[in-house]
Amino acid sequence: MGCVLALGLSLSTPTFASQDTTAADSAAKTTAVAAPADSAKVDSASSVAADSTAAGAAVSSSSTSSSKPAVEEVKKIDPQVYKNLTYYILLFFAICTVVAVVGKVLSLYELVKKMNGKYNPLAGNNLQSILFLIFLVFFLWGVYYGYSVWGSWAWRDAVTEHGKLIDNMFIITTVIITIVLVLTHLLLLTFPFIYRMRVKRQAYYYPHNNTIEKIWTIVPAVVLTVLVLFGFFTWRTITNVPEDLQKSALQVEVLGEQFLWSVRYPGADGQIGKRNYKMTTPTNPYGIDFNDKNSWDDIQGSDIVLPVNKSVRFHIISKDIIHSFFIPDFRVQINAVPGMTNYFQFTPTVTTAEMRERMNDPKYDYVMLCNKICGSGHYNMQKKVIVVTEKEYKEWLSTQNKYFNEDLQKEFAAKDSKESKEEVIKTASLK
Repeated sequence: MGCVLALGLSLSTPTFASQDTTAADSAAKTTAVAAPADSAKVDSASSVAADSTAAGAAVSSSSTSSSKPAVEEVKKIDPQVYKNLTYYILLFFAICTVVAVVGKVLSLYELVKKMNGKYNPLAGNNLQSILFLIFLVFFLWGVYYGYSVWGSWAWRDAVTEHGKLIDNMFIITTVIITIVLVLTHLLLLTFPFIYRMRVKRQAYYYPHNNTIEKIWTIVPAVVLTVLVLFGFFTWRTITNVPEDLQKSALQVEVLGEQFLWSVRYPGADGQIGKRNYKMTTPTNPYGIDFNDKNSWDDIQGSDIVLPVNKSVRFHIISKDIIHSFFIPDFRVQINAVPGMTNYFQFTPTVTTAEMRERMNDPKYDYVMLCNKICGSGHYNMQKKVIVVTEKEYKEWLSTQNKYFNEDLQKEFAAKDSKESKEEVIKTASLK
């Protein structure tokens, strides 16, 4: 059996090597093609926004052009799939065989010791208790390593005013649970060594202690209550924005649908026009109500571009199913729900250019994601977020297209003319 498994594995494994080599070659080619496009350094956030739009169009066109071949490839299964399946099946049986053989060897060893009168049922206690201590050392080292090495990778300071409040809450919670984690594992892994079974040791029967029960019930309850209240009041501080600050903030509407985000900025009037799903047409896919004159100068944003140190109020809606508006660096997340509007107001404090310098990464960008699994194209629901100076923001805004374009103006004029005629006929018939 072992020979058969070894032979199978030796025949199956090289297929992975060839596959990995092919993947590496294709990745190298892709990198080589992409390198010239990425080599240009973005000096201002306005050029960042322009590059972002071009990149988005390129990705969109490439994904569209490659969709048909992808459908054709699904029709037939690559023979490599069967080879991989065979490899994993053989590997599973090989592991099972090794475990079974080791178990039989240990059983045979124990049986031989019993026959020779050398078997001691307590002999393994010392070894196992020492192994617990060794594991404790590695565990504590792993906790330290995780915080010291991966902590900086997983954690970055928030770049919004309210994000600092969330960071404080996160740090306090992390400190508390780290203390609990270390103390509980110290007790859990040292007790097997201290109280291991020995020849002359007799176990002490200690079934219950009301005082200990009260301590480990009341203390966690109090700590959790404090944390919950801390989170509740922090969230209220973030979301309960005074009405005057709501009106003075920059208004931005974000619409989620499968599988993209659309962004609408107000025009010179500073107000976003109304929306009515009943007015959805092929030329007006977002159902903007152009009877509301506030919508005539609304601007269609290619990306989410925000001025630094200026309060922004997002109107978050969905066209089809539940999505989630999520910007990790901003500590922002709120659901986009069909049939209702959710709001989130915040103030960005660090521009994209400053963040790139801080990260020492000239290609770093803030990104807005969908944090709800909304279907097969969920991965595509992301949009670049660019924070710029006030001057750069106005320059970028002046280059964006308005929603109320010529086609929509003609459609609206024709509809308005028809409704006016119907109103005249209706009025005349009543006389």
